[in-house]
Amino acid sequence: MEKQRIEEIAANRMQVIAPLLDPTIDHARYEERKADTAGKFQVSERTLRRWITSYRANGFEGLKPKAPSSSGKSRIPDDLIQEAIKLRREVPKRSINEIIHILEWEGLAEPGFLKKSTLQDQLAVRGYSSRQMKTYASDVTSARRFQKPWRNYLWQTDIKYGIYVGGQPTYMVCFIDDCTRNIMHSEFYDTLDQSIVQDCFRKALVKYGAPDCLYMDNGRQFRSHWMKRACSKLGILLLYARPYNPEGKGKQERYNQTVDAFLREAAIEKPRALEELNRLYHVWMQECYLSQPHASLHGRTPQECYQSDLHELRFIDQDVLANAFLFCEQRKVDKGGCISFNGRKYEVELGLSMIYNKVDVVYDPADLSVLTIECRGFPACKATPLVIQPHSAKRPKLPEHLEKTEPSKSRLLRAAEKRNGVREQSHHTVLSFSGLKEAGNV
Repeated sequence: MEKQRIEEIAANRMQVIAPLLDPTIDHARYEERKADTAGKFQVSERTLRRWITSYRANGFEGLKPKAPSSSGKSRIPDDLIQEAIKLRREVPKRSINEIIHILEWEGLAEPGFLKKSTLQDQLAVRGYSSRQMKTYASDVTSARRFQKPWRNYLWQTDIKYGIYVGGQPTYMVCFIDDCTRNIMHSEFYDTLDQSIVQDCFRKALVKYGAPDCLYMDNGRQFRSHWMKRACSKLGILLLYARPYNPEGKGKQERYNQTVDAFLREAAIEKPRALEELNRLYHVWMQECYLSQPHASLHGRTPQECYQSDLHELRFIDQDVLANAFLFCEQRKVDKGGCISFNGRKYEVELGLSMIYNKVDVVYDPADLSVLTIECRGFPACKATPLVIQPHSAKRPKLPEHLEKTEPSKSRLLRAAEKRNGVREQSHHTVLSFSGLKEAGNV
């Protein structure tokens, strides 16, 4: 099982059990929420208890499924998985048990051959899990204001369009604390992709530690596999706002309106570079927002509220943080033992033994000087930018299972001779007169 898929399964499990890890709910509410979660995600309560126990014992690693052994057990045939996908697409709310029953009753699968967890994982990998297929069509929106009980309980985030700098558009990313309205980190960027969210999020984590929950929009910059894996590894519950429902992120939306005042002043100042825009923005944010009293905070400033809160901050170890921000992509090793990555060549440490193999490239987008290469059947190794040497590398030895064997006879010629004998016999017996009698004897 590939590293990326294992982590994706663990991240999915983390998002399922995350509502059950809330320390503020009582036992009755916990049991009610556990029953709702089991019905919503088609998971037994026993499985939920097992996941929760594993997570509390081993963290994110405890949610990872065990890699399949090399015992030679057959996997589900692809044509059977395609039939299961057809059944799920016909009725997206069909449970795994119903799909298995249909496949068995139609004679497409032997009774007991399909296991619920295995088929569920196969459908999830292909994007056909019940959660991925489920759509929500509720227009009910709560208008009641809310505020979390302590700092770092919930962060909200959003992206706002800025002014043009040097003829190029800018985009502001902001992470704000729900309880205190404190700005965890905010900055302007000159690109609009998921990397700007990752950079801003990482800086906020370094300064203020990790929140319990993260509440964000449904944009492609936020709703990514990377964000789900990173938050799961850090023990952060990831929440998404309903589409077309800005009221859910009211505090962030209100701050965006406040930033409009800065953008009007910045347009007059006409900064020539992104660094100058961010310098002006940080000065304005400190003096015109963080140090100003808020009516919703009973006349206190966001900084005062955050610093006076006694709730303990949960800082992340640098190694753990770096591991959570790792990416994973797949590449193919060329005949020179190198891979192409991010527009340049990288030399793989064991590349000459991995020629033409597909490998997983695990990397930190903030540091591309060294990549980690993982390939089935080989130990993990490093890849560094290729430096052209004055001499060529030694040709690798051909693996024993690929070496040429000396045949004792030509199987092609013998097979052709056998086939030709059958053909000749068929040719001679097409017409038979043995059953005809002479006309005079009739």
